[in-house]
Amino acid sequence: MLNSALLSSQSFLFDELLNNWSCYGINKEDGYSYESMNHDWTNNSVGRVRLLTQCRQLYTFSHACQIKNMPEWQVKLTPLFDFITSHYFIDERWIFSLHDDLSIKDTQSDAYALAFVLLSFSHYYRVTKDDRALIFMKKTHLFLLDNMRALSGGFYESYPVDTSQIRRQNPHMHLLEGYVAAFNTTNDDDYKEAIQSLLSLALERFYHKETKTLREFFSADWSIDPQTGNQVEPGHHFEWVWLLYQANKIIPNSDYTDLAQQLWLTATRHGLANNGGIYNQIDGDTKHPIDKEKRIWPITEYLKAVTVMPIGKEEKIDRLEKCINFAQQHYFLPNGRWNEYLNEDNTPKNYPLPGTSSYHIFLGLTEVIAWAKANNGFLGSF
Repeated sequence: MLNSALLSSQSFLFDELLNNWSCYGINKEDGYSYESMNHDWTNNSVGRVRLLTQCRQLYTFSHACQIKNMPEWQVKLTPLFDFITSHYFIDERWIFSLHDDLSIKDTQSDAYALAFVLLSFSHYYRVTKDDRALIFMKKTHLFLLDNMRALSGGFYESYPVDTSQIRRQNPHMHLLEGYVAAFNTTNDDDYKEAIQSLLSLALERFYHKETKTLREFFSADWSIDPQTGNQVEPGHHFEWVWLLYQANKIIPNSDYTDLAQQLWLTATRHGLANNGGIYNQIDGDTKHPIDKEKRIWPITEYLKAVTVMPIGKEEKIDRLEKCINFAQQHYFLPNGRWNEYLNEDNTPKNYPLPGTSSYHIFLGLTEVIAWAKANNGFLGSF
């Protein structure tokens, strides 16, 4: 049953979603990705074109080309890479966004976006062996260290630095993801050192031992923000579970796999809705849901977490089956489209297709496919 659900999910992802984004979501003249698409696969202009979106699309198609030989996707990788480096790398640093006419909009360097430079350029290099990617990765790493590193640990949200900004765990989670990819691509010990520092930060600052939750929002000194510090996201608990196990392959340490298992317990106990799906947000102190809507990305992170958790195979298959069936029933739509948000009762909200979401859908499904090929006799369609 899992394998048949995966076969249709694989087709949805590769034959429909990625094919349609490749055909309609990538600008044919300039090679960049649109920020958002309407459900009829026309461009949904939103007034900005972010570095983040370009990098997530470059990552997704680069990783997809490593899984399936798709020359028609591969020819789009270097034009997209060239667009990113020529439009967003200004005065030796990355800017945040362009206007719809591709003029510069926001010149801040954003830590969250820089994480996806590392991730996407790592995978782009694996496909193309374009050495420019390695040079930009090292420049990005050095910029973070020289300009955005905080004395209290971790990185500031953006450059120029505003020390009064609320600090978040989220950019650091994605920086860990980016550095894991960078190390796996290069074996550069500089990236391994960054991985270790981010792992330590997670255990010492982000994890709240009393409530066994991963906190999101902090003051400059990493004390929990008094206004928003109670808000926690089950989806990020699951995302960290998967990342902690990826990092453990590089720096084995049971402290971090123990952390992953505790985050799993908290999120599965308090983040899963009784009628299916995953709440956007719960209260870290009371564990009651705060935001009962269900965006698509948390359920894809749950899929990834299930694949790495040391639970029995029967439970693993049961969780994967139920989750994929729920996604097919409530999120995945014909012609490669999806519902970005569900209401509490699982009815869909009317919302376009963000250019940042296919990264989540792609990695969630491909991690399950890889697990099923290795452990459940799944053959797939390619």
